[in-house]
Amino acid sequence: MLYTQVTPAQKRAAFRERLRQPGIVQFPGAFNPLSARLIQEKGFDGVYISGAVISADLGLPDIGLTTLHEVAARGGQISRMTELPTIIDADTGFGEAMNVARTVQTLEDAGISALHIEDQINPKRCGHLDGKSVVDDATAVQRISAAARARRDPNLLIIARTDIRAISGLDAAIDRARQLVDAGADAIFPEAMVDLAEFEAVKSALGDVPVLANMTEFGKSELFTKEQLESAGIDIVIYPVSLLRVAMGAAERALDTLKADGSLAAEVPTMQTRARLYELLDYEAYNTFDSGIFNFSLEQHYGA
Repeated sequence: MLYTQVTPAQKRAAFRERLRQPGIVQFPGAFNPLSARLIQEKGFDGVYISGAVISADLGLPDIGLTTLHEVAARGGQISRMTELPTIIDADTGFGEAMNVARTVQTLEDAGISALHIEDQINPKRCGHLDGKSVVDDATAVQRISAAARARRDPNLLIIARTDIRAISGLDAAIDRARQLVDAGADAIFPEAMVDLAEFEAVKSALGDVPVLANMTEFGKSELFTKEQLESAGIDIVIYPVSLLRVAMGAAERALDTLKADGSLAAEVPTMQTRARLYELLDYEAYNTFDSGIFNFSLEQHYGA
């Protein structure tokens, strides 16, 4: 009821420990707190919070228009509704070194378990679009160094994302990944790899450092299965925009039906029922809580 009883510190520690174990972890992207609860109920390992989804939810393109506080607010809303660890997209850290440090502490306060900071220039672009530009080695390293130094909980996972593969090739991506690990990154997110061999090459070069794969639809990478990615050595896989795309696709079809038929009767069989929504919201727990507080009498307090 209300919010999770698992503290942010407990979630971070558990996530760190899970990454030390064999096997890949799956983080579907939540587009709101209720979808995060559904991800937990379906038995996934964690929840991803996408910058592209936050932008889209605000009616904005994913080109660096969102603010730190908009991202932190949504991150906090989602994180406090699930027992699972959350990874959030912190874009470029919303500035350079000092801004990155503030970003880390703000997201830490929001209850996030892990965050990733990328090496694109400001303003950034979606990682699977053409026309991206990245900063030089020194600036990329400075961002991650600032992030690692700023965290107060040592279990907060700092993930370094590099977009350099699409610009300078795989060897450049591996070289930058090594530099980012040396700067303090706990894990590496090599964006827009084109095949499993590239994922394998990054993982092989980094050894025990966890590697994250982005399985976003309509992107540069093929949609590999969990088993394929695990066989390539990948430790974390995210599905950032998938649930939003499914939900918006269903919403568009429903609106078309309403416009054409004048009623949504044809769509009712595919809708989430009232009973299922109430189950997901845990209405019964709220009713029990209410009855425990308000089920009393004042008669005993009045004298005869």
